[in-house]
Amino acid sequence: MGAWASGNGGAAALLRSSGFNRHTFLCGQSGSGKTYALGVVLEQILLGTGLRMAILDPNADFVRLREPLPGADPAAAAAIAAADIRVLGSVPPEEPLRMRFATMPRQAQAAVLQLDPLADRDEYNLFLHTFVPEPGSQSGDVDGLVTGLLRGGEDERALAQRIENLGLPEWDVWAMELPSASEIVSSGARVTVLDLAGFHDPRESSAVCLDLVESLWAERHQRTPTLIVIDEAHNLCPAEPSGSIQERLVERLVQIAAEGRKYGLWLLLSTQRPSKVHPQVLSQCDNLMLMRMNSPADVAEVAGIFGFAPPAMVAAAPYFRQGEAVMAGRFVPCPMRVRMGTRLTVEGGSDVAVPGAGAVS
Repeated sequence: MGAWASGNGGAAALLRSSGFNRHTFLCGQSGSGKTYALGVVLEQILLGTGLRMAILDPNADFVRLREPLPGADPAAAAAIAAADIRVLGSVPPEEPLRMRFATMPRQAQAAVLQLDPLADRDEYNLFLHTFVPEPGSQSGDVDGLVTGLLRGGEDERALAQRIENLGLPEWDVWAMELPSASEIVSSGARVTVLDLAGFHDPRESSAVCLDLVESLWAERHQRTPTLIVIDEAHNLCPAEPSGSIQERLVERLVQIAAEGRKYGLWLLLSTQRPSKVHPQVLSQCDNLMLMRMNSPADVAEVAGIFGFAPPAMVAAAPYFRQGEAVMAGRFVPCPMRVRMGTRLTVEGGSDVAVPGAGAVS
């Protein structure tokens, strides 16, 4: 991972691949080097394990994970270039990032339609009995649903109006004849990066993540070791979810955090502040990677949640330089302070530089 500083000496900082069969939490304030460090971690997981990875990437930071840097170690570069890494998004040459409404569980479908089983009991019940897509049918997405409902009676047309009023037929995320993200992951891709940055409606990003997470949970009995990486986790797994899609997504992530380990489903969450992530997910993490954090309240919260991390090491977080981290938990032989190593692949996102004098008129 980089260099392990210990007293006046130092050594290479190594991770235990077996330790990633627990949930992992990476935290650091803006400017701490968190995104860069997460890239280093993902590269080493790719090279040092056989884990399947699904990376939920809201800022397009990992869309170039399959592109080795010039000068990278030849063996590592060859291994990365040979890996089946799929990048899904809305910007060419990315593959289209899509979801399939017809194959979602009923409760997830209802969340997309903002249907409550009690408050909207008539519409909900009508939906249960109306929308029964044939297996493999591509007409089972939202456009086909609206078309069918508009041919029905007053109640059916009211449900169609709900869908149209929500703007769902205008979403770009529907798969139709294309493969969905969950289908690509299930097909055996080693790494699937979901670039969530390009959708006009933020609900589309949440919905495609919900579809993927629901699919992984539905296939859990296959016990395929899978790491679900959630960058900027406060956006997809917030402490206080907003809206029916996000509420359903958080509910499923809480279940994966509590029960997923026995099925080979593990989370890697990255965020700026621990208080912004749902506490029932955070409390299940057995690995900690803490970078610079100036807020005393945040430092105290990390120390309280992750009692296995030495308090003195956590307390030093406000004084870390960029790229420094404390690592503790099952994925390291012992708690250690690390200076992150060099990336092997191209970093997708970067800060916008301040223009020089005279560059802006």
